[in-house]
Amino acid sequence: MRGHTWAGAVLVLGVQLPALWLAAAVEVYTSKEVVAVNGTNQRLKCTFSSSSPTSQQLSVTWNFQPEDLSSHEPVFYYLKEPYKPPAGRFKERVTWDGNIERNDVSIIIWNLQPTDNGTFTCQVTNWPDVYGSIGEVRLRVVQKVNFSEIHFLAIAIGSASVLMIIVVTVVIICRQRRKKVQEKRTEVADTEL
Repeated sequence: MRGHTWAGAVLVLGVQLPALWLAAAVEVYTSKEVVAVNGTNQRLKCTFSSSSPTSQQLSVTWNFQPEDLSSHEPVFYYLKEPYKPPAGRFKERVTWDGNIERNDVSIIIWNLQPTDNGTFTCQVTNWPDVYGSIGEVRLRVVQKVNFSEIHFLAIAIGSASVLMIIVVTVVIICRQRRKKVQEKRTEVADTEL
């Protein structure tokens, strides 16, 4: 009987350990897609949550996968301090914009080019949480800003507001003129009597 209890406890523990291991993972959060204008700078936001307190061994790795699916390129690395890439397309074009205390590990890409179209990945490890999700941000560099629905809506609301102000002003002016005409008629009628 005692052997069955021990075997049952080991079986239960064996089933629960993988669940606990998965619960102790780092979760990474990014925007799914970012659109930026050619020649501008863009902040790629990446935040994380961890079941462990932030450790001295926290590391952040940013990589880039071009649209043509050629090999990954390193973009940025952080371990106790930020490390810029020593070579490659992002050398001198990327800066750290994160705040570890706020679980923010964002970067800024400077002077965006059409060749920067692709997917950026953000991976965070926070010992002992070394496993977890990898954040992905798809960057699209466009030549100019498209006229979006929000711009159209703003113009429509602004135009409607201006039109309402004009209508109200015309109605007020017409009423005042009508009132003056009526007062003159009353004066003329009083003088004739």
